[in-house]
Amino acid sequence: MAMGRPRAFCADKALDRALEVFWRKGYEGASLTELTDAMGINRPSLYAAFGNKEALFRKALDRYVTEKAAYLREALSAPTAREVCERLLLGAAAMLTDPCHPVGCLAVRGALTCGDEAESVKREIAEIRERFDTDFRNRLERGLEDGDLPSGTDIAALARFVSTVIQGMSIQAASGATCEDLRQVAETALVALPRQPATAEPAE
Repeated sequence: MAMGRPRAFCADKALDRALEVFWRKGYEGASLTELTDAMGINRPSLYAAFGNKEALFRKALDRYVTEKAAYLREALSAPTAREVCERLLLGAAAMLTDPCHPVGCLAVRGALTCGDEAESVKREIAEIRERFDTDFRNRLERGLEDGDLPSGTDIAALARFVSTVIQGMSIQAASGATCEDLRQVAETALVALPRQPATAEPAE
């Protein structure tokens, strides 16, 4: 039986290059010509290897979540709720301005640049964010039970605050903010986190 013609390109490298284009341009801003030029392939090869543009974006988004944004999941394993928030905020400052890849956040940029015709892409990005937000709230709930956070802390509001700061940092990074700029934002946000009241020193 005749064997199929082998691909003349590395699919992993091509996907990495497509990820960078989507990261810089957003989903709708990235044209097929820009994608194929960056990937070093023609359109038939793109369709054969990855499917259509939407399928390519989904594969690029999966790689982004598992590799570039891995710090988000890793932060949830920190020993205390406050350290979780600290790792999330300072990790965002570092990742969003890393010179090894485009600045900002692919998920935020992708969601902001999706119109009605890309509703399914916007929905998938929202679902990814919601899954992380749920895990983040659950981790903060555990911190509340463990005594890491003051009794009565509004966990939903705290999670939303941290997530909103990170999304804002992404927009700032895309507008030219430096890592040090974003670290200052992160440190300011950390000051606003609820703290357990200081324990009074016993009288001598």
